[in-house]
Amino acid sequence: MKISEYVSFDAVGLAELVAKGEVTPAEVETAAREAAQAVNPQINAIVETWPADDAPSPGSAPLAGVPFLIKDVAVSMAGRRMELGSRLALGNVAAADSSLMLRFRRAGLVTFGRTATPEMAYSITTEPLLYGATRNPWNVERSAGGSSGGAGAAVAAGVVPIAHATDAAGSLRIPAAYNGLFGLKPTRGRVSMGPGVDEVFNGLAVHGSVSRTVRDSAALLDQIRGPEPGDPYFAQQPSRPYVQEVTRPPGPLRIGVLTQAWGGRRTTPPVADALSRTVRLLESLGHRVEEAEVGLGADWEEFVLANARLMAANLTAQVDELAAAFDRPVDSSTLEPLTLAGYHYGRRVSGPQFVAALTIRNRVARSLARCFDAHDTLLTPTLPELPVPLGTYAEGAEALDGLGWIDCLNDHSPFTMAFNVAGVPAMSVPVTADAETGLPIGMQFAAGYGLEGRLFRLAGQLEQASPWSGRTPTVWAGSPTGP
Repeated sequence: MKISEYVSFDAVGLAELVAKGEVTPAEVETAAREAAQAVNPQINAIVETWPADDAPSPGSAPLAGVPFLIKDVAVSMAGRRMELGSRLALGNVAAADSSLMLRFRRAGLVTFGRTATPEMAYSITTEPLLYGATRNPWNVERSAGGSSGGAGAAVAAGVVPIAHATDAAGSLRIPAAYNGLFGLKPTRGRVSMGPGVDEVFNGLAVHGSVSRTVRDSAALLDQIRGPEPGDPYFAQQPSRPYVQEVTRPPGPLRIGVLTQAWGGRRTTPPVADALSRTVRLLESLGHRVEEAEVGLGADWEEFVLANARLMAANLTAQVDELAAAFDRPVDSSTLEPLTLAGYHYGRRVSGPQFVAALTIRNRVARSLARCFDAHDTLLTPTLPELPVPLGTYAEGAEALDGLGWIDCLNDHSPFTMAFNVAGVPAMSVPVTADAETGLPIGMQFAAGYGLEGRLFRLAGQLEQASPWSGRTPTVWAGSPTGP
């Protein structure tokens, strides 16, 4: 199978070819490895590849034979390293598969490597000291986003059609927007975090994927959704498979638009123009679109403070656990300055402050839930600006403490984190691009708790009305002359 043929199929399409016997899993895997070798030197999205396990029999599982990459954080694959992009966890090898990894295997995916993440997934750009910066395939001088930046860049460049991603503050939707991909953050409790942890960042983090087509994300979520015994959250299972929702009409929706973000960060002109074009497209499809008043349930400063306390306290516990496991110090020899700042900030968070932060989480969740009484979905830009140049997040960072760093991340991505706090599904859809630079621009849609099906129906309609699959980046494995 030639690379040019390989990149023309999405995951569902590849699985169909394998099931029909038109191509073998080995041939597909070889094409994926060749694609990785062709583009990874330019984008640095993949930190390690390995010989894949025995491929599943063709047709034995919904995604049998589809090449796949997992993120270097939050998912354990027996016998493989998970280093969290950090010197502190260097050489960490998982003893057993996590629940999610078992589901990836049962889906038939052929996992052959891990993608880059910022240290401890504690940033929204992927520029770790350990493995170096991941570059955006659309413009290699710009960020691929984070913390699932490696996944986003690898999928956008054609290495795999879909890759594992996580999202605690936008970490899945931001790379989707930066790299021109589809990415849906599921409902809290939709995908198990077990068995090693019951929740990550007190329920803010979820597992998901980034993909080039909507149906791929739907098909994979069908395979990994559902609780495990002992999970702290439960989302009611859908009435039909998500992959079926993609081709169902959404019907006329009441869509509320939030043009400017909470906290006062202004949307830049290219993104505002893209939002206006998206509104016109939605109206042409029969949806009722109107400006929305979206109460956050807390003022911006207390929202940021609560999230900083939750995230830093969780970070501190994780760092202490790793340091004890590997008998390593917690200092500048093992952690980057901003991670270390977050660690020290987390050590100062008291028990009552932590509980107060959970109270803010509750207020935000209930306030946003009320918004979905008036609107079927909410629409915002995924990000207020185009993909930023590499190094942007490092400017002035040496002066930031743990709170200052979380404030910085929320300033750059003010639309995303509220939906993590609320636990509701949200997706970034690559509806359009910047006319001047060609850089992709993502639009974010959110729905009420457990309503991923509604988002998949809308995303499928948008994909048909404004196709994005024909847009490919500068670094593209399927380029006739190579990247």
